Amino acid sequence: MLPLHGLKVIDLSSVIFGPYCAQWLADLGADVIKLEAPEGDSTRQTGPGLEPGMAALFLGSNRSKRGLVLDLKTAAGQTALDRLLATADVLLHSIRPQKLGQLGLEPEALLARHPHLVFAGLHGFGEAGPYGGLPAYDDVIQGMSGIADLMAQSTGAPRYMPTIIADKVSGLTAGLAILAAIIRRQTTGKGGFVEIPMFETMVAFNFVEHFYGHHFDPPLGPLGYPRVMAPWRRPLATADGHVCMMAYTDAHWHGFFTVAGAADHLADPRFASIATRTTHIDAIYGIAGELVRARPTAEWITLLEGAQIPCARVMPLAALENDPHLVATGFFTRIDTPAGPLRYPGVPVLFDGQRPPVSAPPHLGEHSAQILAEAGFDAADIAALLASRAARQG
Repeated sequence: MLPLHGLKVIDLSSVIFGPYCAQWLADLGADVIKLEAPEGDSTRQTGPGLEPGMAALFLGSNRSKRGLVLDLKTAAGQTALDRLLATADVLLHSIRPQKLGQLGLEPEALLARHPHLVFAGLHGFGEAGPYGGLPAYDDVIQGMSGIADLMAQSTGAPRYMPTIIADKVSGLTAGLAILAAIIRRQTTGKGGFVEIPMFETMVAFNFVEHFYGHHFDPPLGPLGYPRVMAPWRRPLATADGHVCMMAYTDAHWHGFFTVAGAADHLADPRFASIATRTTHIDAIYGIAGELVRARPTAEWITLLEGAQIPCARVMPLAALENDPHLVATGFFTRIDTPAGPLRYPGVPVLFDGQRPPVSAPPHLGEHSAQILAEAGFDAADIAALLASRAARQG
């Protein structure tokens, strides 16, 4: 039995931020109901697929859920959702706050009817500020939260990270906040409203290390952690490729300069301690980069491992599916579906030594009738909802 077994979650979100959060809850054992409008989540059309409406991006953030379609622009759809919420523990959404009223989802009124419910709003920005209610996607938040500027300081031009980091980090934060609210409910008996804004989440994420000297008033140094901002902080070119080396402690650097045949650098006062190395980080990284060029990658791996310095080859994405460690741990999994086999990276965490299983994402409205019946709708109620198109069965 997985840790969240028995928890029922209504996932009224789209794209990646909310669905990724809800997928983690499903991976950990919750019964997650993917509630979609009749047109479905836009990611159903993003990327290749074996069948219409089941494209790659949708597959990546909606596994192990059940599918329900309700048209919340209709009174019948709103009434049906309200009945479902009486049986649910969590409702999470990524709808802009000003649109909630049109869908019958005003937080205060909803929680008055369902005080046990954890109602999570996954927003672009905190509602209390001047940005509240503005639309937000990953690229916008990367630009506003400092990521594009950090990339400019490192590369010379503003860039986005080549991953939807704001969506995924914010989704993980939302999952943590939702579970905290569930634990509070165990003590108080009441749910409540949880707000998870992407902008504030990513500013907090970036400032873990980059607030740096501004932790003090007045500041004792600039913004930006020097070690990770150093231009030489990158995979180092060897005689025939690249190596990733993370020399950090005094012992690491003593070992590196020794095996590199450059022990004279150990006497340099700039490199005497973590504090002095941080001040002169690009200098020491530059020296290391020049030394590493002299030998091939395999030799460096042997030397660095012998000196107990963390190191690795650069792994291309294409090599990861056959990586011996991931193969040995059974990380990737195959799911057989009527349309053909699907492959997934597995849940990365283990419980009592076991990796949680995963199942295929739902087709649009695949479980509508089943979910409504479980919530107490009789056959006539379900037939009426389907006939009115307030609900749809896939």
